[in-house]
Amino acid sequence: MIYRFQIELSDIERAVYETLDFRLAQHPSEHMPYLLTRVLAFALNTQEDLAFSATGLHDPDTAAISIPDTFGGFKLLIEIGSPSARKLHKATKVSKAVKVYTYKSPERFMSELREEKIHRADEIEFYSFSAEFLEELALVIKRDNRWDILFDDGSVTIQVGELSISGELLRQKY
Repeated sequence: MIYRFQIELSDIERAVYETLDFRLAQHPSEHMPYLLTRVLAFALNTQEDLAFSATGLHDPDTAAISIPDTFGGFKLLIEIGSPSARKLHKATKVSKAVKVYTYKSPERFMSELREEKIHRADEIEFYSFSAEFLEELALVIKRDNRWDILFDDGSVTIQVGELSISGELLRQKY
């Protein structure tokens, strides 16, 4: 299924106030929390040349969201869910910055990663959304979505029509 998102973004922390308008295909194997995390990660990192993976979720070696650089590498790679230590190890070798947005068992995920060797692991930024926040958001998703997103001090508030849904973007420690 293809979803359209028209988002009025107010990111107070970065002083970014943008109107985003994009379409996003949901892969047949993709669960709604993953899709919503992709949407939110894209919105909260919006900047010039930021793009969803051209191959979608078909290529497990490609990051979900990225900004290429002019030298064949990346300025930024954003992974969603629970990427493997191997994938993160590789990502940090080809990108100046790597971020991970997860939504399921962040403590367990982080614990598993700490047992692995990952290049520049201490430079990776790890974030998580609660399952409850994403479940509430999933109840209002439609094929054509018009959202106002306010992000300030780790708090994400999404206005969908008359409904306001709030959650926290938690920074996880490596």
